[in-house]
Amino acid sequence: MLDMDATIAVAIFLVTYALIMSEKLHRAVISLAGAMLVIFLGVLTQEEAIRGIDFNTLALMLGMMMIVIITRRSGVFEYIAIKAAKVAKGDPIRILVLITTITAVLSAFLGSVTVVLLMVPVTISICDRLNITPLPFLLCEIIGSNIGGTATPVGDPPNMLIYSATDLQFMDFVFNLTPLVFAVLAVTIALIAVFYRRRLVVSEDDKAKVMQLDEMAAIKDWMILKKSLVVLALTICGFFLQQIIGLHTGTIALSGATLLMIISGEEPEDVLLSVEWPTLFFFIGLFILVESLVKVGVIGYLAEGSLALTHGDFALTAILILWMSGIFSAFVDNIPFVTAMIPLIKEITHLTGMPIDPLWWSLALGTCLGGNGTLIGASANVVVAGVSEKHGVLISFMWYLKIAFPLMILSLLMSTLYLYLRYLI
Repeated sequence: MLDMDATIAVAIFLVTYALIMSEKLHRAVISLAGAMLVIFLGVLTQEEAIRGIDFNTLALMLGMMMIVIITRRSGVFEYIAIKAAKVAKGDPIRILVLITTITAVLSAFLGSVTVVLLMVPVTISICDRLNITPLPFLLCEIIGSNIGGTATPVGDPPNMLIYSATDLQFMDFVFNLTPLVFAVLAVTIALIAVFYRRRLVVSEDDKAKVMQLDEMAAIKDWMILKKSLVVLALTICGFFLQQIIGLHTGTIALSGATLLMIISGEEPEDVLLSVEWPTLFFFIGLFILVESLVKVGVIGYLAEGSLALTHGDFALTAILILWMSGIFSAFVDNIPFVTAMIPLIKEITHLTGMPIDPLWWSLALGTCLGGNGTLIGASANVVVAGVSEKHGVLISFMWYLKIAFPLMILSLLMSTLYLYLRYLI
């Protein structure tokens, strides 16, 4: 039986979650309102709420946002997309493969949401010149960004949360997730290319239009480009060497952002005004809400229930987390889900002594790859849909679902096999 505080915490969490799904109000406002309620109603003290906020995750996201905001002003992302189209000699299938691969690789280090925000407009422009539908390309950019973001702890918000809440290092994610990421990405691109091969046929005249594009004209500021790439390289090296230098990723990202602002001469006001502050405050509210569930014992109760379902079997527990995370993340935003799952997994391993690392990989793969299942499954999906609609390209929920959901199920099947062969036998 839940006591009064636990009942209040659960009720506020569920109502907050439902309102986030309804999209009636901005999710940042909803999560902050829920967080304030658990404080006002005495479930958490103000000090406990502050302790529940993961400042490393917030610093990591803020730092990378600032670096990308300055880098974007150089025009380098438009250059990359146009160059890829020309390397492919205007062939739609080759462009599809190249742009999806580039999106996945960039997403691993710059974040999936940031990359699609930059890639979608230029992709639509290239498709207009080829006189073909941009839908297959946008589909691949959504899926590729989420798959690529799975490879590192800075690529996708769920991984950022897992990384910050554990003792895992940057290279742990790379070594344990990248092999599967490459396989899933290759299979996904191949299947989409085969499925759309008859619709992605263009005339030689249309190919010539793409070849006439001048990628060098896309670069607006060479000095900012050079400085941004140096700082970006230093920041990524810092992530790889994190265990040696002994700094948190949030500290490394903010250091890179600060250095870039100093050497680029950009006005701090201009950079900070472009930061996605609503996203950061959305996270703050969620951290406080989940901390309230931990305090009142709800997380421990759910852990015991999960163990009863799997009878404490390690392999079944890992696979349950993978599929539950995947299916759930396909239909609701995966950020609040993974925020609630982190303390749950910690409690499961505390009760049983199970190895915890494979469970983190199950959660990361489930939430990141499961987000591909529907148009609302991950933040990158919603961003692509919104940006493309502004450019006159409508991505319907059902069109996306019938193609992406089977691909998501396939990726979870591949993940199950990978987890079983690498960790569970």
